[in-house]
Formats: sequence, C-alpha cells, structure tokens
Amino acid sequence: MSKQEKEITPGVVVEALPDTLFRVELDGGEVILAYLAGKMKLNRIRVLIGDKVALEKDPYGGKARIVRRY
Repeated sequence: MSKQEKEITPGVVVEALPDTLFRVELDGGEVILAYLAGKMKLNRIRVLIGDKVALEKDPYGGKARIVRRY
C-alpha cells in the first residue's frame, strides 16, 4: 500500500494516554487506539481531549496514526 492509497478518516480525541497514545472516536461511533505521527512529535504539535484529528488507519486493524489536527 503506497502513501496515496492510505485511507484518511476524521475522528475526535476522547482520552489521552501515556507515550503519545490516544483513544479516538470515529464518525461511526467506533473507538480506536491511535498514536502521534513522527512529524507531529518533531514539531511539538499538541493534541488535547476534544480535538478533531485526521487518522491513517492501519490496514491490519487495531491502531491508527494521527497525521493532522484540525
């Protein structure tokens, strides 16, 4: 799967966990575990509870990567 094929889905941060992990609620009501992308860590972009974020879902399920904060 290349970069263009990654599925971007919007969500809302519900809970902040240690080590830049977050519980994010998707539009369908599903809650998924997400981690912060490396570029967001480098640029020190803070993600707080209630923020709207864009996620790249892992094709194998389970986790997602937060790539943008709206």
